[in-house]
Amino acid sequence: MSDNRSSIIGREKRAFSRFLRILGPGLVTGAADDDPSGIATYSQTGAQFGYGQLWTALFTLPLMTAVQEACARIGKVTGKGIVAVIKEHYSRKLVYTVVALVLIANTVNIGADIGAMAAAARLVVPVDFVLLTLGFTAFILVLQIFVSYRTYAKVLKWLALSMLSYVATVFMVHEPWDVILRATFMPHIELSFPFLFIIVAVIGTTISPYMFFWEADEEVEEEKLHHVAKAGGRPKVTVAGMRKLRWDNFLGMLSSNVVSWCIIVTSATVLFAHGVTDIGSAADAAQALEPLVSTFPNAGFLAKLLFATGVVGLGLLAVPVLSSSASYAVAEALEWKGGLSYKLKRAHGFYGVITIATVIGLCINFIGINPMKALVATAVLSGIVSVPLIFMIARIAASKHIMGEWRSGWLSKIFVWLTFVCMAGAAVAMLFTLF
Repeated sequence: MSDNRSSIIGREKRAFSRFLRILGPGLVTGAADDDPSGIATYSQTGAQFGYGQLWTALFTLPLMTAVQEACARIGKVTGKGIVAVIKEHYSRKLVYTVVALVLIANTVNIGADIGAMAAAARLVVPVDFVLLTLGFTAFILVLQIFVSYRTYAKVLKWLALSMLSYVATVFMVHEPWDVILRATFMPHIELSFPFLFIIVAVIGTTISPYMFFWEADEEVEEEKLHHVAKAGGRPKVTVAGMRKLRWDNFLGMLSSNVVSWCIIVTSATVLFAHGVTDIGSAADAAQALEPLVSTFPNAGFLAKLLFATGVVGLGLLAVPVLSSSASYAVAEALEWKGGLSYKLKRAHGFYGVITIATVIGLCINFIGINPMKALVATAVLSGIVSVPLIFMIARIAASKHIMGEWRSGWLSKIFVWLTFVCMAGAAVAMLFTLF
């Protein structure tokens, strides 16, 4: 009997171990997608429109999955990042345009995330905002530059667990499940600037430019890490390897959207229903977590602690992803040695761009912008910048010349181009209602 039990336990451990091995760049990308910008945008969505935009979490899932799968596949098949592929097959002007878009969007996002981390941390520790932003910036840079990629990747996976406080909150509150389910599956659209502004922000923070470059380059890093064999200068891609990539990508995107759905639900139930329709500070956003700790005497402080932990944890996850993806783009465009698998002495330029982008992002916090408002504005910028980038990704992923037998199938093509049309349409509609 004990032998059978040991055998079952052994099989379960091996199965769980195989599952953990599947998780890689896709999970990290999905977790980084719910960065402080995402938390602020989804919280504002729920607070401002209640359950009215809840359908976006379901609607964007197949779109972001298709785009990120295409990005990951480009990296895995070519053994190069997206910018390197564009440089090899397209004009230099296009390369520099893409790099400029990524640098601008990522640097602004870095600044907004660092500011939000400091604002959230101040809810629980009475430290000056400036000191906190400097401290977080220094800590993130040290982590990126001096910690090995293998260790760093493990840290990123564990930081993803900080997303779960919102999932728990949904089930701690009495929810109108019939209304929520209807709002999830039946799109509601208003042709007004405030509504479309938040829609573009939601799509922009869900399908973000930095995710495209990060996941492609991390597939390349994984191949270096595991010494994947090459043939004709390109990595050997197996059916099993591609299946692992797709599962990893899907699980990462699914986890991201489950959390975004939970943040919108929680904010709508706790904030919108009680008249809090505008999130102007970290304290406003933290109120959404108060029901999770309502049985404790000091529920307000514990809610702030949970919120601060989530924002800081995901900020520590997202800021390195933002700066690294920008640096990958520059390094590939200028043909520098680059990658988190390199030591500092072998990739000065790569780590230099990471440092400069992070420091410029830090400086954005000293021009008097409200950190929570900046996060939503950053998401809108990402939504606009993503449009031309997705156009290029769709072209590359479907190219037989570049991707060979692993070019996009009909289903991938439909969803990637649909993403392009939807994001372009949302951005144009928003600008139309503005003017």
